[in-house]
Amino acid sequence: MIVYPAIDLRDGVCVRLMHGRFDQVTRYDDHPAARLAAFAASGAIWAHIVDLDGAETGRAVQHALIGELAKAVDIRIQSGGGVRSADDVAALIDAGVARVVVGSLAVSQPETVADWLRRFGPDRITLAIDVKADGDRWVPALKGWTQAAELDLWAALDRYPVGLARHLLVTDVGRDGALTGPNIDLLGEIVRRRPDLKVQASGGVSALDDLKAAAAIGCDGAIVGRAIYEGRFTVEDAVATTS
Repeated sequence: MIVYPAIDLRDGVCVRLMHGRFDQVTRYDDHPAARLAAFAASGAIWAHIVDLDGAETGRAVQHALIGELAKAVDIRIQSGGGVRSADDVAALIDAGVARVVVGSLAVSQPETVADWLRRFGPDRITLAIDVKADGDRWVPALKGWTQAAELDLWAALDRYPVGLARHLLVTDVGRDGALTGPNIDLLGEIVRRRPDLKVQASGGVSALDDLKAAAAIGCDGAIVGRAIYEGRFTVEDAVATTS
């Protein structure tokens, strides 16, 4: 399983949000290039970088910086936030990003994203669906988690038939940044229902046992943020645990 240490960029520095709320920000690092280089030196082969300003405003803000990071550090980057057009996807790929993360549009404009998958290829795009519990349903959260989709997670995934998409990142909003462990039950159900997709666990990873649990149910990767920044475990330990 691939460990994706995360960098969330806001105003050019590394931060983390609690439950995706922009009014609950913890600032961790003023030097994202140094942080990314440390991830690479610790054995990570991928990193997950989010343009939080772009996610909040609905337009690319930090993409130039992300391109600089992609060129400066020998690590593969998966990145999103503010991706709203094919030009945004192309710009990130041209800048050196290995895989572009597409969030709200994956749910609200599946036809458009399907065209991008066909144009750029399924290995260049990760569908990112953030979900909230609504009774016994899981409903995608849109536009910085401020709105709920009209359809549930399974209906959203049905819009991407087998063979069209390859990478899926799922975040349980209620666990994001909270260090309460990923939603293993939900992730396991996704893996069972859609074995064609390489599923990345996101939200709540707090211990190495969380990574072991995600790997055991068949997740292809896991996003790790706050647990690393707060010293719960190191990137070296995470990589060794999942190798």
